[in-house]
Amino acid sequence: MSRPGEDLRVPSGPGLPAGLVVPATELVERFSRSPGPGGQSVNTSDTRVELVFDVAASSALSEPRRARALTALAGQLVGTTVVVVASEHRSQHRNRVAARERLADLLRTALAPPTPPRRPTRPTRGSQRRRLEAKKQRGATKAMRGRVRDA
Repeated sequence: MSRPGEDLRVPSGPGLPAGLVVPATELVERFSRSPGPGGQSVNTSDTRVELVFDVAASSALSEPRRARALTALAGQLVGTTVVVVASEHRSQHRNRVAARERLADLLRTALAPPTPPRRPTRPTRGSQRRRLEAKKQRGATKAMRGRVRDA
């Protein structure tokens, strides 16, 4: 995984056979006070990390990948930028690493090709026959539960 301050390396996956490298110049990190754990230092240190990445202006993405990412991330985009927030750790460094990992996962899933549509299938003739036989057997069992009549 990439360290804070370096280029972001997205590991290979579906749609990314060779992986992806996002230059560090395209990533913007903002720091603020974290509402989470931290003891006495929680009110004095800026441990919360916001990692901002502009998908539309990225030179790391080709045009088809950019279009796919913009469509897949449409619900999470603010304009054309995606913002990832990490504040679960006490140290700023660990939050920076967590935010970068989260952004890499987000990009890998966004750039994955869509799953092929489901092809509807029909039940086989044997399975239809077995289903009807089971229904008849169940109906016969229930029919035997009635009152016994003298013949």
